[in-house]
Amino acid sequence: MLHIRSLAFNFAFYASLIFQMLFWSPYYFLSTRRRAWFVPRFWSCSSMWLYEKIALTRKEITGQENLPDGSFILAPKHQSFWDTFAFFPYLKDPIYILKRELTWIPFFGWYLLKMRMIPVNRGSRARALKGVIAATKAEMARNPRQLIIYPEGTRRAPGDVPNYKWGIVELYSQLGVPVVPVAHVAGLYWPRRKFLRYPGTIKARFLRPIPAGLDKEEFMRRLVSETEAACDELLIEAAGAPNPPPMPPTAAKRLKELGVGPG
Repeated sequence: MLHIRSLAFNFAFYASLIFQMLFWSPYYFLSTRRRAWFVPRFWSCSSMWLYEKIALTRKEITGQENLPDGSFILAPKHQSFWDTFAFFPYLKDPIYILKRELTWIPFFGWYLLKMRMIPVNRGSRARALKGVIAATKAEMARNPRQLIIYPEGTRRAPGDVPNYKWGIVELYSQLGVPVVPVAHVAGLYWPRRKFLRYPGTIKARFLRPIPAGLDKEEFMRRLVSETEAACDELLIEAAGAPNPPPMPPTAAKRLKELGVGPG
């Protein structure tokens, strides 16, 4: 049944994405940018509904009281495609930094450009980072927006050794806004590079914001320690659930280091 439910969900998820992108196009492109946010939020919520009804995977996102008003940086762990859209409904006006090639995709790229996302040419990292900081500053000066950035850059398996990049430190330092770390272990239920979708409850938590103005090293220390400590808690919780998902080697190793069995 797991394989059937996973196949059914994947089909429904991508079919819904394509259908909604076409169906909502007139409303989306004729609306103001603020009103148009209804479309990606609706898609996010409907995708979560499909995920729960077909794959039997619920979500439980807590800590909304930790989201500041105005501009801030949201810094989620990046383990799965799930964490690229799960937080839309909780943010007023989110903005992503993304590969410029994504904006060249018909319809999808037009959707991104409508929301004034920040495309980046990854050829020269130093030049790209300067451009990103300047563009993000301009956007946040125009509107109070919430920058979503994944501190580790690429998806990593649950329990894997942290690999935080310095880019978020430069953004934090230059933008002068608080950072809200986000802990979760969605990769246990929606694994990277696999089509299987395991049932259960994905728990995610918005952590207390790290205030602006800290020393760079202190900021990085807090970001890593606070995020990883919360992820460890959620990993232990998931492993101890009545019907735990399979633990990948990285998660099993981390649980052993924490002195906890995999279930």
